[in-house]
Amino acid sequence: MSRATIAMLASLVAIIALFFLLSQSETRIRDANGQNADPIMLYCAASNRNAMEAVRTEYEKEFKRSIQIQYGPSQTLLSTMEVSGTGDLYLPADDSFLKIAGDKKLIAETIPVAEMKAVIAVKKGNPKGIHHFQDLLRPEVRVVQAGPDSTAIGKITRDLLQKSELWDKLDRATIGYRTTVNDAASDVVVGAADAAIVYDAVMHGNGQLESIELPELRNAISKVAIGVIAKSKQSQDALHFARYVTSKDRGLKHYAANGFKTSDADPWSDQPELNFYAGSMLRPAIEETLIAFEKREGVRINRVYNGCGILVAQMKAGQHPDAYFACDKEFMKSVPDIFPTSVDVSSNQLVILVKKGNPHGIELLRDLAKPNLRVGVGHEKQCAMGWLTQNTLREGGVLQKVMNNVTVQSPTGDMLVNQLQAGSLDAAIAYLTNAAGKGDFLDAIQIDGIPCAIATQPFGIANDSKHTQIANRLFQRLNSEESKENFVAQGFVWKAESVDAENKGKHE
Repeated sequence: MSRATIAMLASLVAIIALFFLLSQSETRIRDANGQNADPIMLYCAASNRNAMEAVRTEYEKEFKRSIQIQYGPSQTLLSTMEVSGTGDLYLPADDSFLKIAGDKKLIAETIPVAEMKAVIAVKKGNPKGIHHFQDLLRPEVRVVQAGPDSTAIGKITRDLLQKSELWDKLDRATIGYRTTVNDAASDVVVGAADAAIVYDAVMHGNGQLESIELPELRNAISKVAIGVIAKSKQSQDALHFARYVTSKDRGLKHYAANGFKTSDADPWSDQPELNFYAGSMLRPAIEETLIAFEKREGVRINRVYNGCGILVAQMKAGQHPDAYFACDKEFMKSVPDIFPTSVDVSSNQLVILVKKGNPHGIELLRDLAKPNLRVGVGHEKQCAMGWLTQNTLREGGVLQKVMNNVTVQSPTGDMLVNQLQAGSLDAAIAYLTNAAGKGDFLDAIQIDGIPCAIATQPFGIANDSKHTQIANRLFQRLNSEESKENFVAQGFVWKAESVDAENKGKHE
């Protein structure tokens, strides 16, 4: 073989090897982009199997992404998740298990799904004539239940009946406890039991069984929610599937078809867009949180920062955001038809800002009326800061005298700070947070004895928002410890308390 032939063959081998390496690299890139990524791992209560299988089939077909599901009792799944440290999502049959997981820092966020209630499953035609709770205690009636230490249905049944002192009687009448609620229902189907306490959703579509509702179990209702596991290595993908499960036109239609009680929820969107209005003075405290939320959730937040007077005017003109973070409660009250409820998150104090060293010797509000002093304030109709300033000066008895020295009325405190730094103002009334990080050229003088000099910042979700669940999770993130640290670092006083996502919903 000639040297030329050998060289040609070597070149061909090198080209083939290079092509192979490139193809492998492309495969890895595709994996990173989610085309051939690892399956999303879900721990799911057995009671949800029928609905979840329908959701999984539809999702895998639509997005070509595998969902791996482990079904079982809620407590067993929680223990498995905790010990293994693996998985992406956890969906127990009752949200009390999510609360337990949350207390252990195992769950990052939760999204409501549906409700189920406890009923008595009997054979079609009710051959044992079970109509009352006492019928379950008759010697000839064989009763089975799902285990109260491992399943949601068993746990809520025991907790409820212990309050009415009926649990011990039922416990003695029960011939056996099953691993899952599905197993308890199956015992009645095959004739191994005459009655079982199960969820109504488990009974749905089973032509061999019928359900009996008892007043003693009227309040045995489980709220189903899905939680994102804190240690998930693919949280954005996990949230994508969780949003799919809880969307009214995707996952929830399968839950409704399988006998679960569902409520109004967000419509499906592959990448939802949340329209968000916030007072300009909040930007330094919240922007970092918004960026992190977008990345984790795979959503886009269309932010509008401005003076709250301007934002309110836009809303009254018909522009309705999904959420609004106001500079002061008065500007939330200005749009009660859009935001009937809200939650106070922080407060901010008006101060007098002057150049470093306070060359004009300003100590009190009345000092702003000194001759030839150039003063800047917020615009009364454009921002909460301006409105509060007017009230503060009025309450301090110096409104007209100080306004005679006002040369600038701005919609934001940042503009006033810029003009102080540029030397076109001698003093300004702005928020304490406007001075954060500017101590090298500004001094802040506290305004004492005037309560209205403090602004309170509320957060609200629009009653006509199509993305209530996402907006609520944004509120949870803004209410987190990490967010609190950002607020405090910027000079805000923290007012919010830890808020449970489901119980608060639209903030009561």
